[in-house]
Amino acid sequence: MSHPLLLNLHNLACGYEGQRVVQNLNLHLNTGDIGCLLGSSGCGKTTTLRAIAGFEPVHEGEIQLAGQTISRAGFTLAPEKRRIGMVFQDYALFPHLSVAENIAFGIRKHPELERVVEDLLELVNLKNLGKRFPHELSGGQQQRVALARALAPEPQLLLLDEPFSNLDGELRRKLSHEVRDILKARGTSAILVTHDQEEAFAVSDHVGVFKEGRLEQWDTPYNLYHEPLTPFVASFIGQGYFIRGNLQSPESVQTELGTLRGNRAYTWPVGGAVDVLLRPDDIVYAPDSPLTANIIGKTFLGASTLYRLQLPTGAQLESIFPSHADHQVGARVGIRVVAEHLVLFQASGSTAAHLSSVESGVRRHSVAS
Repeated sequence: MSHPLLLNLHNLACGYEGQRVVQNLNLHLNTGDIGCLLGSSGCGKTTTLRAIAGFEPVHEGEIQLAGQTISRAGFTLAPEKRRIGMVFQDYALFPHLSVAENIAFGIRKHPELERVVEDLLELVNLKNLGKRFPHELSGGQQQRVALARALAPEPQLLLLDEPFSNLDGELRRKLSHEVRDILKARGTSAILVTHDQEEAFAVSDHVGVFKEGRLEQWDTPYNLYHEPLTPFVASFIGQGYFIRGNLQSPESVQTELGTLRGNRAYTWPVGGAVDVLLRPDDIVYAPDSPLTANIIGKTFLGASTLYRLQLPTGAQLESIFPSHADHQVGARVGIRVVAEHLVLFQASGSTAAHLSSVESGVRRHSVAS
């Protein structure tokens, strides 16, 4: 069944005094879906969220919610008239109010106040904690109270700004899955802002990758990983390196790793230079392969080990080997490429630019994980 369009950002430009942080932004969210704005700090994702909330004016374009224009140049519907809920990273709970009173804060005139609060306490797994005060709760419990308080007025859209960034790794992971379950149980539409890819994938149906104020791609997590539209998205999502090659036919490319064949056709001129994206799961350990690489770094991951490899040309790759195949840094190992799904970009001659964006993507991934 198709879900109607809820939120539409059309040719949006917004930012602070005289400075355009975000430009030419187009994205839409259907009712009941969870979207995510993903990118490194300063890329425009929080500015976009604030514009949706009504805290930032719009310079160009418009924002529509449920068919109504809520922002355009020269007009901003007041935040409290938008039926939009907000959850911040610092929870912003009222310390002198109990958990139940915090949740009830925005719906005090509701005829069935007690029942609604009870239902929400149950929804966020805090059933018997209504009489406690925020300081008596853990960080994860406080964040769930903030979520229940934001859900109480039944907003059309919930905005979550880096909601888990004050929590440690294991709790973040657990809570991000819980929050998705809670929102889906309520049928609540939401947009989350995060710089953490794992979190984005755990919570969202659609993810938008931002780079310097522009939305590079708005798509499902699966498509972002397998069908990246730009080199930046390819290197930011998952981790990977580019190696240079030449297109031999629409489905095959000649590289220093031999001829790689994919299951998709490219319509560029045969013989042209391309950059081939290779992720760690595309390179497999093959002790008897004539193709070898030097190990220049390794990270033990438990069931597997991530090796950083260098090819004779100096190009680098990463590969995941089963952890019982243990090799030392400096050793040469046999590898094989199993990338049925080749992701290629036309080489713009700027391998350096690609590599620097890939480097940051790889670093970012290892920090996030």
